[in-house]
Parts: sequence; C-alpha cells; structure tokens
Amino acid sequence: MQPIIIVLIILVVLVFIALIKTIQVIPQASAAIVERFGRYTRTLNAGLNIVVPFIDSIRNRIDLREQVVPFPPQPVITQDNLVVNIDTVIYYQVTDARAATYEVASYIQAIEQLTVTTLRNIIGGMDLERTLTSREEINAALRGVLDEATGKWGIRVNRVELKAIEPPTSIQDSMEKQMRADRDKRAAILTAEGIRQSQILTAEGEKQSAILRAEGEAKAAALRAEGEAQAIRTVFESIHAGDADQKLLAYQYLQMLPKIAEGDANKLWIVPSEIGDALKGLSGAMGSFNPMAGMGGGGSGTSGGGKGTERREQPPLD
Repeated sequence: MQPIIIVLIILVVLVFIALIKTIQVIPQASAAIVERFGRYTRTLNAGLNIVVPFIDSIRNRIDLREQVVPFPPQPVITQDNLVVNIDTVIYYQVTDARAATYEVASYIQAIEQLTVTTLRNIIGGMDLERTLTSREEINAALRGVLDEATGKWGIRVNRVELKAIEPPTSIQDSMEKQMRADRDKRAAILTAEGIRQSQILTAEGEKQSAILRAEGEAKAAALRAEGEAQAIRTVFESIHAGDADQKLLAYQYLQMLPKIAEGDANKLWIVPSEIGDALKGLSGAMGSFNPMAGMGGGGSGTSGGGKGTERREQPPLD
C-alpha cells in the first residue's frame, strides 16, 4: 500500500504543478511572451490565460506603463570647444512586447547609447550660449531622433528632458561675474532714472506752485484794485451827492496828506495843478475872516493902472 500512496502523492503534486503552469494571471498594464520549444507563440495580455504546461514557457514579462529613466551626466563638446556635462531624463513606453523582446537585446542600454550619441551630434553644432538657452530646441530634436530609432523596437519615446547643463567651473565664474555686473548696471540705471524722475516731478511741482502763486497774487491784486476802484467810486458818488464845493475838497486833501506821507516807500508825490487852485480858494476863504485883510487895499488887489490879477504857481512837492 505504501508505494501506491507515494505514487498518488507524486501524481497530485504533478497535477498541482501542471495547474500552476497552465493558469497564468497577467497583471494590468503588463504583457508576457510565450514560447513553445524556444519559438515565439503568442503574447499574453492582462487577465487569466491558459497555456500548455511543460510545453509552453513564459519568456519575458514586460511592463507596458510609461517608464522614466535618468541617465548619468555625459560630457559633450560644444561648437566653441567647451566641455559641458548634460544630465538627461527619458520618458518611454513599450508599445509592442514582442518587438521589445526580440528586436533588441536590451532596449534600456540601447536607448541610453542612442541618447548620448544624438546629444553629442546636436550640441556639437551649438555654442555654449545657445546650448544654455535652447533646451526646448534640444529636447525636440533629441526626441525626434529617439522616437524614430526606437519605433522598430516597439518603444515610443514620449518625452526627453535635459535635467542639468553644467559648463566648466571657469565659465561658471565668468558667467556669475557677468550676471553680477549686469545686475549692478541695471540697479544704477534704475537709481539714476528714479533720481531723474524725482527731479522732474519736483521741478514740475515748483512750476505749478509758482504758477498758482502768481495767479493767486494776480487775482488778489485785481480784487484789491477793484475794491479801491469801488471805494473811489463810492466816495466820488458821495461827494457829488453832497454837492461839495472846492473849499471842502481842499480841506479833505489837507487831511489826507499825513496819510499819504506814511510809509518808507513814498519817495515821490505828484500834486495835481487843481490842488493849487483849491488851496488858493481855501486861503482866500480863511482870509475873509481875518480883520487885517482890509488894510492896505491898494497894495495887492486890483490897481487903477489896469493890471490883472497876479497868479503864482507853487512848485511841486518832492
């Protein structure tokens, strides 16, 4: 009985192994290459798959998701004979599992070497300044070459990125000095422009202030002149309304003389000729009340010789 039990156990184990090899579960976004006696048979997609045990074998399992592969820095010589180190990152995706398995031995290594050679060809036609400022152009050119070359391998290059471009240390120091000088220049220009704008605004403000001050003074003078004219007009109308005679005007003028003389700026007086006549009339009126005025009537009045009245002009007052 023991040999029979051993045989049964062996058969159960074989059946279990056969079931394991028969049923193949492929995860999502993956594929498996099936070979029969070393020859490609089919590609297993995601899900539950049945294969012939001990005849069919799984050659390779391939991830169909997009992959990201960073490559180490590569020394590249520019057109102006400067060595720069460039780090690249490749985003690729396997679209044909069979081609990725049988068309190339190691597609990762192949993509890396193709990236290095293509990058050297592209950078070799550019100088350093253009290399540092043309990342998008380099990425587009590199992606085009890689996508065309890897298409027959069942691989699609979705994106290529230059992670870093490192020029030599001496060039970095020169670039930093140049950038610092440019920043200092821009700062000096902005400072000078600010000072200039400030001076312009200050001058414009002073100009506007002077204009407003002059306009205010002109309006004030006009208002003062208008007030004085109105005062003179009122006085004139009052005098005419009161029917003042010449004696009263002369008396009023004599009262105004001390006020006219006030102030240090009054250096010159202009006395109208009518004022002399008014003063003569005032003196004559005052003389009519003098009792001594009638004595010596033949002296200064009208003589019998037919002489007219003598008139003396008083000299103007300085």
